[in-house]
Amino acid sequence: MKRKSRLTPMQLIALGFAAAILLGALLLLLPFATYPGKHLNPLEALFTSTSAVCVTGLIVVDTGTTFTAFGKTVIALLIQLGGLGIAVAGIAVTIALGRGFSFKERSIIKESWNIDSYGGLKRIFRRVLQLTLVIELLGAAATFPILLRDYPPEKALPMSLFHSISAFNNAGFDLFGGYQSLTAYRGDAAMNLVTAALIVVAGVGYLTLMDVFSFRSPRRWSLQTKVSLFMTGSLLIAGTLLLKLTDGYNWLEAFFQSVTARTAGFNTVDLGAMSEAGLFVMVLLMIVGACPGSTGGGTKTTTWFAMFLAVREIATGLKPEAFRRRLPARVLHRAFAVVFVSLGVLCVSTFLISVLEPEYRLSQILFEVASAVNTVGVTTGITSRLGTASRVVLILTMYFGRLGPLSVASLWGSGTDRPFGYSEESITVG
Repeated sequence: MKRKSRLTPMQLIALGFAAAILLGALLLLLPFATYPGKHLNPLEALFTSTSAVCVTGLIVVDTGTTFTAFGKTVIALLIQLGGLGIAVAGIAVTIALGRGFSFKERSIIKESWNIDSYGGLKRIFRRVLQLTLVIELLGAAATFPILLRDYPPEKALPMSLFHSISAFNNAGFDLFGGYQSLTAYRGDAAMNLVTAALIVVAGVGYLTLMDVFSFRSPRRWSLQTKVSLFMTGSLLIAGTLLLKLTDGYNWLEAFFQSVTARTAGFNTVDLGAMSEAGLFVMVLLMIVGACPGSTGGGTKTTTWFAMFLAVREIATGLKPEAFRRRLPARVLHRAFAVVFVSLGVLCVSTFLISVLEPEYRLSQILFEVASAVNTVGVTTGITSRLGTASRVVLILTMYFGRLGPLSVASLWGSGTDRPFGYSEESITVG
């Protein structure tokens, strides 16, 4: 008799991510994955693989000058796998094999993508894969002529494909070498806007994209679509204005940093030279992050929207309503729990690295940890100089960030409640 797995769907997802990370690290350790004379130790391979699968973009070795075409292809595939999610990759195989989904497999998908319904999964994920392929090809086509100005065609083509995959999956890896990210294109409006468009489109979430591309009237969009678009637009404007104010960037520079800070990991300015106020603004944007069901990380825009409605209800008595809909209490409770757990990990990781690396400022360490836990990838330049123990802390932090706060919290048990309850008694808070 076949023994059934007792693992929960979230535990299977966590194991899937871990397996992908370990496989990626092993592939990157192969001698033909790096250029001659470039030695990659196991921890560096593990860090790079974790950063790719968790679509973070923090690096301890320079991607462009360390890895061969094979190594870069492995990283691109890990980014693609991490951006779509292990569950979606499994669905692609299932569809290719032409078989149906078991109830457990549907549960895994539901947990991984925060989908409320079990119905129409094949249709949804066919659309996800189609959207990914089309948008990434369009991004590569738009990037190719820009790179063709600086590189020969045989080099510009793979670079444009890699850049499009990295940008759309909000990964932040680049092949330009020298840890420079997009600083060489600081004043190039075309490169800035194409990259920003890929980041924003992916950051609003697949379900939102499908809602918008259904060409229905905006009044018929789901509440999540409306909230995601409203919060994305608001944060882009607010971030641009604040970074313009704190560091005096021009509008293009301020806009691009506002876009990328929320989860993408590219930069066109030297973040190591940014003011303390600017770094603080970036940390806040990183904590909020992208939208649910997207390739991005963070605590999610909809989480903060729900928290705002909850605080407004407590302060004014107004119901938690928006766009002619009322949010259920469980969503409000979940929002506070997500932020609480995420900030807890942020604080613990920051404390540990501050103890391990006392030579760096708190703002620098907080910035790197916020970038890791929210799977962003921007850096002030200290990640590649951190010691072994600090790198291990960041690896675990990135892994946590990709799985998500409540997903990690749920790994320890099934959440079965007692069949009885205690009497209620209030305490004073605030």
